[in-house]
Amino acid sequence: MDISELNKISQILQEYLNSVGIDQGYTKYLLATFWIIITVLIAWLSNRITKKYIARVIEKIIRKTKSKYDDILLERQVFKRLANLVPAIIIYSMLGIIFEAFADSDIVGHLQKITSSVIVFILLLSFIALLGVVNDIYNTFSYAKERPIKGLIQIIQIAVSALAAIVIISILFDIDITKILTGLGATAAVLLLVFKDTILGFVASIQLSANKMVTTGDWITMPTYKTDGTVIDISLNTVKVQNWDQTITTIPTYKMVEDSFINWKGMEQSGGRRIKRSVNIDMRTVKFCSADMIERFKKIRLLKDYISQKEDELLNHNTTIEGQSVSESLANGRRLTNLGVFRKYLNEYLSEHPMTLNNMTFMVRQLQSTEKGQPIEIYAFSKDQEWKNYESIQADIFDHILAVVNEFDLKIYQLPSGNDFNSLNYGNHSL
Repeated sequence: MDISELNKISQILQEYLNSVGIDQGYTKYLLATFWIIITVLIAWLSNRITKKYIARVIEKIIRKTKSKYDDILLERQVFKRLANLVPAIIIYSMLGIIFEAFADSDIVGHLQKITSSVIVFILLLSFIALLGVVNDIYNTFSYAKERPIKGLIQIIQIAVSALAAIVIISILFDIDITKILTGLGATAAVLLLVFKDTILGFVASIQLSANKMVTTGDWITMPTYKTDGTVIDISLNTVKVQNWDQTITTIPTYKMVEDSFINWKGMEQSGGRRIKRSVNIDMRTVKFCSADMIERFKKIRLLKDYISQKEDELLNHNTTIEGQSVSESLANGRRLTNLGVFRKYLNEYLSEHPMTLNNMTFMVRQLQSTEKGQPIEIYAFSKDQEWKNYESIQADIFDHILAVVNEFDLKIYQLPSGNDFNSLNYGNHSL
């Protein structure tokens, strides 16, 4: 049924009301009320039919398809948002009929402007939902994790929303769009100030994506923000990191480019996790190995071959170079030290350990001596990267080191405690 037929119906009703003696002044209000009721009913029925029946038919068809992409349209409620256009268009079309008798009034024009603005707003919401669909579909691809487009999608949403706002203002106030855009040009400096973080975030999100600096799921640490955890979301303005204590830190996106942070992805991809820890040896316990010590070390399985080989090597060297002077002083010739044998033992122990990687950097080294003793550092990589297991492996290794060090007549250096001072006091009293 077109507008002309509705006009004929309106004329027939008006003639009928006049024929039964209703005053012309009341007739137009009765006709307007009648058409308002009809319009509301038609709009309500059309909305219900569209959402309850047509949308459900579309949903059933989509559910039966093999593709998973069209299911995202349902999850984002694109069709439900578009269904709101039907009653809005019906109301817009009926406004001329409802207020036909009020020809001298501007009410029709004002209501049509409002309805047109509502239609533009519905289209905006539908388009934003469609952009969400595009982002969800993109995230199903493997390369999406390294190159997310969420920031770009948000920029498009902002741009489209701004454009829709301009169109709505143009409709409501009868202003030419070009004039609005010209006016915005004059306030560009203010807009740049208001949207500074958004603009910086947009540029930063492009840099993060293009340079593969960080992606969702990466473990990062950022001391500036006391952040240590997994990235759970990267948006236009913020990067959300869930720390290991389950708290969530929100970092401005542009700060990820301005400030430094550590991304542990390389470690995770390498297959190992670094163990880098040292123990301090009391330097007063470092000494040359005596014959008894060497015999005792030979009984240690991991050192048996090394001690035998080293004895032959040192004997040949000392006989050839030092001659008879070796026995005159410990400073003459080359000799084994308990610290050197201990380092060799740790090398053999770690190389045989089932949870360390021998194909990655691996060593037991001396660090610079300090007032707290001689540091011996373990530098190796654990096969298991999971935090809990990694800490357990590291603890087991150093438990063994602390327990076995006495076998080499060495002692771990530690600062004196209250008990040490108490024992000195008791000793003085006994004297």
